[in-house]
Amino acid sequence: MLRILKQIVRTGIVTEPLPVIDWPEAAAVQAIHQDLLNILGQALTIRQVDAGSCNGCELEINALGNPYYNLEGLGIKFVASPRHADMLLVTGPVSRHMEEALRRTFEATPEPRLVVAVGDCGCDGGIFCAGPVANYASCGRVANVIPVDHSIPGCPPAPLAILEGILSAVRRRK
Repeated sequence: MLRILKQIVRTGIVTEPLPVIDWPEAAAVQAIHQDLLNILGQALTIRQVDAGSCNGCELEINALGNPYYNLEGLGIKFVASPRHADMLLVTGPVSRHMEEALRRTFEATPEPRLVVAVGDCGCDGGIFCAGPVANYASCGRVANVIPVDHSIPGCPPAPLAILEGILSAVRRRK
């Protein structure tokens, strides 16, 4: 133990300067951040609902919480209760077991509410359904169960596309 402490004292604190990262998307992310702040002027709360997806879209939505996209810095938060939400972000084709839960979540969200369908499955049923046609296990796209204000296609859509979709939905409402 004494030997390790001597090594620590001898070496001192070794840190590197922060790397300068210049991603090609950095300017686009900054522009979206500024637009959201200009339009909202207040916090936007989102309730994310997985209606039966493969979790690919959820991974991309989770990426919005990292420091690169800095959703919290914009005042955009994910909430656990639909009663506190301004927007529903719905992923996946709506399974028969989630149909009633999605309707109740929609009804519990106060007006004026926005509904955004994320991913190909949420927009048109994706590989699980042939367009608006449903099957025994799925109701199909989100719009078959609740009204949708905006759709974000992609399998899965990139975090930047999701951020742009949220901005588009908010712009339409304002």
